[in-house]
Amino acid sequence: MSAASSAAQRAAVGVPAVAGWRARVDRARRDARLRRYLLLGAALLFLGILVGPTLKAYIGQRQEISALREQVATQTKAVDELKAEQARWQDPAYIEQQARERLKFVKVGEKAYTVIDPEDTRAEVDGMASAPRDSAWYVTVWSSLKAADAPAAAP
Repeated sequence: MSAASSAAQRAAVGVPAVAGWRARVDRARRDARLRRYLLLGAALLFLGILVGPTLKAYIGQRQEISALREQVATQTKAVDELKAEQARWQDPAYIEQQARERLKFVKVGEKAYTVIDPEDTRAEVDGMASAPRDSAWYVTVWSSLKAADAPAAAP
């Protein structure tokens, strides 16, 4: 009876019975579409939460691998330089040259000359302990300790 009365009311208002049925179908379709979009959004959000930290860790590890490769390349270059220096030290002529330059060695019968500059070419640094050149080592150490204990001068 209510269905007949609602149909009569629609006819009285001017709304055909078919229009009410279509409106309900359209509303049901919109609701179903909305549910699908919400479900799809929830699935994408879940995937983002699941994959995000993994992707971040992957990118971080790739950067770390790149940095380690650069470090290995630098160390390989240093090793090659050290091997070349080791090969030079196997040569007796190079050893002799270094002994002459660094240690001031001379062969038997040669005369060694050391040129002493009358002007002191050492640079003085602010706050550096200064002691007379001809003083004993302990005087130099004592003046160095006094300079280290003194408060630094304001620039």
